[in-house]
Amino acid sequence: MAGPNRKKLLGQILKEMRLVHEGQIQEALGIQKEEGGQIGRILVDLGYMEEAGLLEALATQMGIMKVSLEGKTIPDDLVSRMDSATVNIFRVVPFAQEGGLVKVAIADPTNLSCLDDVRFILGCELEAYFAPPDQIDEAIKANFQERAEDMDSLLDELEDLEKSASSIDDQETLAQSTPVVKLLNYVLFMAIRDQASDIHMEPFEDEFKIRYRIDGVLFELRSPPAHLATALVSRVKVMANLDIAETRMPQDGRIDLMVGGRKVDIRVSTLPTMWGESCVMRVLDKTVVNLDLDKLGLRKEEADTIRRLIELPHGIILVTGPTGSGKTTTLYAALNAADSETQKIITTEDPVEYELPDIVQVQVNEDIGVTYAECLRSILRQDPDKILVGEIRDRDTAQIAVEASLTGHVVFSTLHTNDAAAAVTRLVDIGVEPFLIAATLEAVVAQRLVRTICQHCKAPYSPPQELLDELEITATEAGDAQFYSGTGCENCYGTGYRGRMALFEILDVTDRVKEGIIDGASAATLAEIARAGGMRPLRESGLLAIFEGKTTPEEVIRETVYH
Repeated sequence: MAGPNRKKLLGQILKEMRLVHEGQIQEALGIQKEEGGQIGRILVDLGYMEEAGLLEALATQMGIMKVSLEGKTIPDDLVSRMDSATVNIFRVVPFAQEGGLVKVAIADPTNLSCLDDVRFILGCELEAYFAPPDQIDEAIKANFQERAEDMDSLLDELEDLEKSASSIDDQETLAQSTPVVKLLNYVLFMAIRDQASDIHMEPFEDEFKIRYRIDGVLFELRSPPAHLATALVSRVKVMANLDIAETRMPQDGRIDLMVGGRKVDIRVSTLPTMWGESCVMRVLDKTVVNLDLDKLGLRKEEADTIRRLIELPHGIILVTGPTGSGKTTTLYAALNAADSETQKIITTEDPVEYELPDIVQVQVNEDIGVTYAECLRSILRQDPDKILVGEIRDRDTAQIAVEASLTGHVVFSTLHTNDAAAAVTRLVDIGVEPFLIAATLEAVVAQRLVRTICQHCKAPYSPPQELLDELEITATEAGDAQFYSGTGCENCYGTGYRGRMALFEILDVTDRVKEGIIDGASAATLAEIARAGGMRPLRESGLLAIFEGKTTPEEVIRETVYH
């Protein structure tokens, strides 16, 4: 018999709130049984209820009272004691104080761990209430937006901290101290606001560097004192639920945040170095990455080719390029464009970077033997139509991908090669027979990301002659073209660039290319055959982008080579 304090089921609460009816809950339960996931999230994904309703129901389930912030005046004392970054990162607003107790409103009742930070910053006990997300955002905008901190003021606070911590306990205390908490929240908030893809924390002998990667390029922030390196990295490890006592082994974790109403997933990697632990945080923000095939930068004929490939009944489609060239985004956009309602699509990834609706995604975990090859074997027993393999790394994975293709499946995957034609020789090196490659490979898409010119400071310019020579732009072409670059402004942090676009090289495996593969042709020969058949090399795609005023000669030279 259930005890009196047993929590109500979420479905029961949702029905009592009249947000959904029994039939919708049963449908969601069916999906949950087949594919897993949380019942509330499934109902939101199905479009049966809004996110705000789910959050309120979760708060009710957890016994958190609801409060309205409309018309409430937040005391100046509470506003002055809270920093803007923490408020924005955790969407938490202190709205009243009674003696030594502060009442705080939160938008996400599942993230009560953030109250530990707020408790440290305010130095008092808290009582949590739920407030609708739109009211939280309005309160933040009205009270905290004008007093945003900067790096200098936060570092001034840190000057008072002790310059050493002799024990693990001391380090944990330091990591939880208010100045360290504020500084890390500021670093995270600014990185997310400025659409950084990575945050690097790097200890050296006499300094500790913090750098953001924005549009593929690293920018250095003002460095915190070197003695705080351990405290800041420990703070990251606390947030990612890692072992702060273990500093000799690499560790991986994740931090889930809601910033400005957006879910942001941060992947954390620590690495022991000579001077302490290096920490890199990969920022995965769904709102920044556009998974629309038409927004990738594909030209019409290229987009048409990709759509044709997506609809093939079987075959292997590879996307190649170095790390950070946007391969995963292209594959996700391709899967997004597929008809997932009438087809079963399964992915196996390391890690799963973005959740895709109606697509079953599997996380590789090599520590327990869940490799790409093992996942792929199991996936083939799940009756899929299309399969995404995060990367073909070895002969086993390649062979199973070939078998999957031969048995009527479309397989998408990535390879690390410099151009499209080199993917064939890479598969041969791995151990796949050329006749099997010719029988299964349908296309190879090579890509690079180049920075685009900032639209706020875009201006005509004349590139140096040596750049034109390197790009093999003739005097006639140069005379007919108008070149642009960014002069540098606040919007682009003085770089002249804002955002990136992809350059594509699509090798369609025609009958002539298949003959070359079976004959053992080199990558250079295969590239010549493909160009004769209409393939546009990466460098030529870059030239088109230059002539269209989207990027600069410098960017194209940096990211592509002439063939």
